[in-house]
Amino acid sequence: MPDTPARIVSLRAAGTCFVVELTEPVPRVLHWGADLGELSGQDIAALALTADAAVLNNAVDTPRVFTIWPTEADNWSGTPAHHGHRAGAAAAPRLRTVATTVHQQGDAGGELLVGLTDDASGLDFAVRYTLDPSGVLAVGTEVTRQGGAESAPYDLAQVTTLLPLPRRATEILDFTGKWSRERSPQRRPLGYGTHARETRRGKPGLDSPYLLTVGVPGFGFREGEVWAVHIAWSGDQRYLVERHPEGAGTHAAALGGGELLRAGEIRLAPGARYQAPVCYFAWSGTGLDGLADRFHTLLRSRPSHPDRPRPVILNSWEAVYFDHDLDRLLGLADRAAEVGVERFVLDDGWFRGRRSDNAGLGDWTVDPVVWPKGLSPLVDRVRALGMEFGLWVEPEMVNLDSELAREHPDWVLGPARGLGPSARHQYVLDIAHPEAWEYLLKSLEALIERYAIDYLKWDHNREVHEAVHGPGDRPTAHAQVLALYRLLDALKERYPALEIESCASGGGRIDLGILSRTDRVWTSDCNDPVERQSIQRWTAQLLPPELTGSHVGPATSHTTARISSDTFRMVTALFGHAGIEQDITRCTPEELARLTAWTALYRELRPLLHSGRTVRADLAGSPGSGEEAALLHGVVARDGGSALYCWARVATSPEAQWGRVPLPGLAADARYQVRVRTELGLPSWHQTRGPAWLTAALDGWVTLPGAVLAVAGVPMPTLNPEQALLIEVRRES
Repeated sequence: MPDTPARIVSLRAAGTCFVVELTEPVPRVLHWGADLGELSGQDIAALALTADAAVLNNAVDTPRVFTIWPTEADNWSGTPAHHGHRAGAAAAPRLRTVATTVHQQGDAGGELLVGLTDDASGLDFAVRYTLDPSGVLAVGTEVTRQGGAESAPYDLAQVTTLLPLPRRATEILDFTGKWSRERSPQRRPLGYGTHARETRRGKPGLDSPYLLTVGVPGFGFREGEVWAVHIAWSGDQRYLVERHPEGAGTHAAALGGGELLRAGEIRLAPGARYQAPVCYFAWSGTGLDGLADRFHTLLRSRPSHPDRPRPVILNSWEAVYFDHDLDRLLGLADRAAEVGVERFVLDDGWFRGRRSDNAGLGDWTVDPVVWPKGLSPLVDRVRALGMEFGLWVEPEMVNLDSELAREHPDWVLGPARGLGPSARHQYVLDIAHPEAWEYLLKSLEALIERYAIDYLKWDHNREVHEAVHGPGDRPTAHAQVLALYRLLDALKERYPALEIESCASGGGRIDLGILSRTDRVWTSDCNDPVERQSIQRWTAQLLPPELTGSHVGPATSHTTARISSDTFRMVTALFGHAGIEQDITRCTPEELARLTAWTALYRELRPLLHSGRTVRADLAGSPGSGEEAALLHGVVARDGGSALYCWARVATSPEAQWGRVPLPGLAADARYQVRVRTELGLPSWHQTRGPAWLTAALDGWVTLPGAVLAVAGVPMPTLNPEQALLIEVRRES
């Protein structure tokens, strides 16, 4: 092994560190978690001395280690870092290090690149660890096939990135969900064996694990040590955490994930490469809010992160559905401008033959019957009113009742012996087919250029099953995702100002892979504020509010039929990238006045909401336990100078009095002023008279010390179910 800068490498940032010992044949992980500080020579020696586990009875005769690339050669009986074969052979990898490169940046992170090779299989591995200044550790792996042209290909079955967990990490939190109930949390103890979550939907899915978190028992939003992983990939995925009786070297368990590969999908001929998705790992000593803050900081530091105020959107779907009548849409645009909308988005129904969801997908030209003059009359009116124009598309899908499917049936993805059932009357377009990909790029370019489109709402409604193409039914789920990335990259390169929203039946494709190419996600098709309080709360575990679409819908929810007050709907929708999703031409003058006040309040508060720290209070039980009848969440400015909180009740509870509730994120040694924002109306109270501080705060600013607000807490009002209150805080100078 060539010389390296140090035998033990420690990458440190934002109170966390990742420590690797450059041992032979494969480096081993010594620590991942809380920052160990600057390590002296004696410290390094002590860390190495304590890195060997015991030799157990009835076990291998050398101490087990947990390497950066664990396999059976390390006596690792868990999920291997990779497995596969070369024509039925070379199935027992024994890797060795061939190169290491270290770039340390003090307490601002750094990078470790390790080159490994397996002589038997002829595979080379480049494993790159990058610790961001946020404290998030990104791990990327590239696998390259060696050998001459006559060598048999290597069938790569799986690549899994794994990091160790300590004994105290014994409780799992991940997510499930369905349409209109995405990111539903679930908690369970970590037992022995493997807890694995696989998605086979061609996208992360509405039931995506999203962010697999393991922590100390009872960890909450504000307290407890937690470790987490997210897979930045917009296709099939596999998350896992596993614990075995013999442990993982001196560690207790392993956490990781990677792309879920279909059988025979990655066949590496000599010279071929496979780039595994980047896995993002993060540790926090201050609970789930600490994790969220790391990911929000990471995302906000990207060069591609939206850097201008997020405009108020009106999306036409729940206003008109497929009824694309020009006069009706012009009236909707007029009313949108009146209430303060800044971006008007025309949803599904504008293209050729699209009068319902069973025809037209794939034919990305404006319907000449409904739009005899094209979209220009609407686009011109929208622009004249001072708004941007956006358009809905679903490029990866196709209806069989379309000119595209009739002309190019071989572009429809599916087995050669015949297609399976449709979903939502549609099939998947084989966008990895070069001609299909080129067709989409040209079609989208023509629309963008003709109408100077500012924004695309990019949908992906059905799941991708039987993802094979060609007479041999070669699997292509992996290639579909790469083709999507190339298409998005090409559009962004040609139109740098174009913004794109990732939508997939709502929140079915939310991951850091798609977000490296898009500017916003549609959090859910559900605008019911009761459901949205939970969906947005947990979406924020990974994404900051400015990336998550949150719209005010009509009084009767399109997805649940629940009837809710406009105050509750508007307060809920403030905490994201806000918009409207209803036919506001039917609103009363009073409703329009409140919507106008709401858009003004959003514009006033978005500098805080879209830059501050997301905070959530621990009120009852463990987060995700299903016991939350009331919620307290908010955003606190980075400098601590201001904050906005939402106190919401989503259901009844046994408690009549909440007692003192601390406001999270404030400083105990500061003094603050507090008031209730009343522009959107007040909630319905389940009390005769409110706490005294609240009564005063309804009339104006009330001065309270941080020791009361942040430590002792203030008694919160008792609301009726499905009600919310806005509390604003500012620090006294």
